[in-house]
Parts: sequence; structure tokens; C-alpha cells
Amino acid sequence: MEAINLIVRSIFVDNMIFAYFLGMCSFLAVSKNVKTALGLGVAVTFVLVITLPLNYLLETHVLKAGALAWLGDEYATMDLSVFSLLIFIAVIASFVQLVEMVIERFSPALYSSLGIFLPLIAVNCAILGGSLFMQQREFANVGLATAYGFGSGIGWLLAIVGMAAIREKLEYSNVPKPLKGLGITFIITALMAIGFMSFAGIDI
Repeated sequence: MEAINLIVRSIFVDNMIFAYFLGMCSFLAVSKNVKTALGLGVAVTFVLVITLPLNYLLETHVLKAGALAWLGDEYATMDLSVFSLLIFIAVIASFVQLVEMVIERFSPALYSSLGIFLPLIAVNCAILGGSLFMQQREFANVGLATAYGFGSGIGWLLAIVGMAAIREKLEYSNVPKPLKGLGITFIITALMAIGFMSFAGIDI
């Protein structure tokens, strides 16, 4: 039940886009087309689901103070947490490279439409933010860390696909010329964020 609650809160209450505004570069640039937005959202979710538990295990059993006690008493006082950020980024970059190769092999059209934003998943603030939030919240086990990664990914996916659907409809709307493009996109993002705030009291 705790995992389900965490997933729901990650999607609606602690949404990476609407609560923390992480990953806004890709969110604004790729949310012009639903198909492309869906592809990027799935890729981001996959990377979050894989890297968050891996980074949790590294943090718990290698990096934090006293984590290496399983190697012997002489390692019990070691603290490698200073390398956390570097290790997290290395893990994320490795899996982003894997995702990029898979998409290029099986969906060249999606690979072409995503362009530079596919490899930039490696420095997507939402993905790194997920690992840093995991570190900050000190989850009890790897299952909760995985649930948080899944919920955060689905939340980001929901946000970018929702924005892409709205922007596609806006092509047929009479938007004032000064607001066309990023102007109206920022306004819609703010309105969607206000809408997601209504879930703030949710608790399962």
C-alpha cells in the first residue's frame, strides 16, 4: 500500500514538471507532437525505473557513510557520498546510451524526430532529480525506490503528452500573435500546474 501511495503521489502531487519544474527543456521543446512526446515520455520513464533502484543500491551499499561495513571492520568508517552525484550521472548516462541505441535500431522515425533531445535525457533534470530525491528521502527498501521512479516517470509522461495534445489543438485556435509559441505554452504549463495542485491532499 505504501508503494501505491508513493506512485500516486509521484504522478499527481510531486509531479516532476508541475511541482518541481524539472526537465522543462525537453518538456517545452518536444511537446509539439503527441507521438514524439509519448516516445520521449516512455524513454524517460524507462530510464527512471532502471536507474533509480540501481542508484539506491549503490547509495545504500557503497556510497553512504558506513555502507562498506560488509567488506570488513576497516571499511566501516568510509564515506564515499562525495562521489554520489558523479556515480548517479554515470549510471544515468549509460542507460540513456542504451535507450538511444534501441530507439535508433527499432524506430528510426522516432529517433529522427527526437533529435538532440534523446541523448540529452542523460542530463534531464527530472531523471537526476529522481535519484537526488531518492537520496534525500531515504526510502526503506529498493522496492519503494523503484515505485518512486515509476511514478515520477509516469507523471512526467502524463505531463508532456497532455501538453502535446493541447498544443496540437492550439494549431486550430485563434491565439493572439504575441502569445504564439512559447508564450501560450508557458501559460498552459502554469494552468496545468494549478490543476495538479488540486491533488495535493490525496492520500491512500
